[in-house]
Amino acid sequence: MADADLSKLRIARGATPGRGRRWQRPVLFALVVVVVALLVLLVYRRVAGAAVEVQQASVTLVYPYQAVTVLNATGYVVAQRKASVASKASGRLEWLGVQEGSRVKKNEVIARLERQDMSAARDQAAASVRVARAGVEQADAELREAQRALERSADLLRQSFVSASAHDVVVGRMDKAQAARNGALANVRVAEANLRAADVAVEQTVIRAPFDAVVLTKNANVGDTITPFSSALDTKGAVVTVADMSTLEVEADVSESNLGALKVGQPCEIELDALPNERFRGYVNRTVPTVDRAKATITAKIRFRTLDPRILPDMSAKVAFLSEDVPDDQRAARPAVNAQALAQRGSAQVVFVVREGKAVATPVKTGRRIGEAVELLEGPPVGSKVVLAPGERISDGVSVKAARE
Repeated sequence: MADADLSKLRIARGATPGRGRRWQRPVLFALVVVVVALLVLLVYRRVAGAAVEVQQASVTLVYPYQAVTVLNATGYVVAQRKASVASKASGRLEWLGVQEGSRVKKNEVIARLERQDMSAARDQAAASVRVARAGVEQADAELREAQRALERSADLLRQSFVSASAHDVVVGRMDKAQAARNGALANVRVAEANLRAADVAVEQTVIRAPFDAVVLTKNANVGDTITPFSSALDTKGAVVTVADMSTLEVEADVSESNLGALKVGQPCEIELDALPNERFRGYVNRTVPTVDRAKATITAKIRFRTLDPRILPDMSAKVAFLSEDVPDDQRAARPAVNAQALAQRGSAQVVFVVREGKAVATPVKTGRRIGEAVELLEGPPVGSKVVLAPGERISDGVSVKAARE
């Protein structure tokens, strides 16, 4: 029984092992292909979607005069005529009739010191003049009497009714009367001189404007003691500081190495920090004939061609020295962009404006070259960010980001 069962066992020599698992290889290959494709797609999307780092610039306003600028300098607005107004007299300030910003005319009274003592001295001097003039009148009366006596004595002497010695006494009286009158006249002149001195002392208590001006600062108040020639404690020197606003000019420091680029009458454009959107015409009025050793600069005085009431002393200023004057129609600001931002795409000239992280191709129409910028006749508005040196790697819609400094 056991032998019979063993005889039935046989090995099939021609059979292929694992015939039932042949389908697994294609499936595995297909899975590998799908995984690789997914990885490639993921990498492509990541690379394609990564923002390109680019340098950026802005569309700005430029002025055509920048194309003919030979030199730039900075400085401040100053008044050529400026004065600290005080009195030669010392005393307590009794009245002040101006404040900061007040406009005054030449010789207008702007302040006054207490002057009771000086007024009293002036009245005393005036009284002395009256006394001296009364003395002249008395001397005139005595002189007239002496003249009449001399005439009578001369008649009597001719008739031999008086002696010569008696006549000589009358002549001497006449001479004394004449001398007394001369002395009285001298006293009058002395008294009048004292009166004029007293008038001057009284006038010195009145503070007047030296010229047509505007009050810049008020240095003293009513009740302050004014001592212009002293530095005593709690005293003031000048009462106010005034400036002639018609003499405003810009003082700019220019390097001595650029002295050759300056000449008197040279046209300039002036920009004030307080009025950044305005430009003012000017010209080189003169240069100070000395060099600052510490800074190696000279000072140029630039006069405004037309003054604006908004211009004030001590404003900061930037001055552009021009090689030629700029016509009025070329002085207005123009929108412009850095020349490196321009690109050619087909037949159109474009700039790539950065909007929400994307580079948007925007057609432009350009004008004249102004320094490193190009005037935009048509294109994006002022303030727009554009890509610098876009090259072929930048196209419409590409994601971009500002390059790190």
